[in-house]
Amino acid sequence: MKEREGWWPVALEAEVGLQPLAQSLLGEPLVLWREPGGAVAALADRCPHRGARLSLGTVVDGTLQCPYHGWRFDAQGRCAAIPALPEFQPAVVHAACRHEVQLAHGLVWVRLAAPAEGNDSALPGIPRLDDLPSRRLIYGPFDVATSAPRAVENFLDTSHFAFVHRGWLGDAGHPEVPAYDVTETLDGRPVIERYKAWQPRATAAAQDGDWVTYRYEVLSPYSALLTKQGDAGGPQDSYTIWACPTTEESCRLWFAQYTTDETTPDEVLRDFQVTIFSQDQPVLESQSPKRLPLSGGEVHSAADRLSAAYRRYLKRCGITFGVC
Repeated sequence: MKEREGWWPVALEAEVGLQPLAQSLLGEPLVLWREPGGAVAALADRCPHRGARLSLGTVVDGTLQCPYHGWRFDAQGRCAAIPALPEFQPAVVHAACRHEVQLAHGLVWVRLAAPAEGNDSALPGIPRLDDLPSRRLIYGPFDVATSAPRAVENFLDTSHFAFVHRGWLGDAGHPEVPAYDVTETLDGRPVIERYKAWQPRATAAAQDGDWVTYRYEVLSPYSALLTKQGDAGGPQDSYTIWACPTTEESCRLWFAQYTTDETTPDEVLRDFQVTIFSQDQPVLESQSPKRLPLSGGEVHSAADRLSAAYRRYLKRCGITFGVC
């Protein structure tokens, strides 16, 4: 499965400490912890000895100790000790499965399998990151009973505001979607450079409605970026969605906000975004099938240009997890 060669977020950097943290990626259980020097380690959450969950164990002298028989594993997965045989030197066959880890955008990213030579996959980046506002807040995790592609498509959707976010991001009296063009980056990721929408309350600090200009960009099969600003001025906000495909039909989400708003308290900004997603979540979880259809089964209209382009992009990427 091609997705195993990609980098996907599994936890906030701040969540991972000196004790084991259980997570899941592409249907596989993981355990994360920090070494004494601060580096994050990731192993398959299964002891090679008798299959116990390593995440139920403890970190001892920088190694992860299995809760069952006390076998200890270092950050590379090597078995460092077998307490029942103090003088025994464990061999390679006693190692736990280790996964590569990177830290970026406030999140921990894991890759389950190394790609074929010459086909290395890059960590999803944020275009023009230096141009984004310096104030960043991360919201989540949100555990959602739908596939990661369904969640990302909802983030890209331009026509649900008037219904799902009525009185907030949309106006029931103006459900129409103005014509817009979808282009592509040089590497084939869908983009809308300019999309106009009327919003009764576009931001946490907004008191009145405003016309808002959006820009959308798909960053990777399971992530996207939007930037918005009201025509009347006010803060410029950019948002990313980072989706971890936990199983074929469930995902874990984080949203990062980059804002020029330097006065609104963090908790007010957070409450606004949590409210917006709380409106999305029950609708997302009601969709059937939970996997995103790429080969028919759902119809489209002209208002769905970006969604259709995203589905074509997933097919070109060879995505098979969370789609049907």
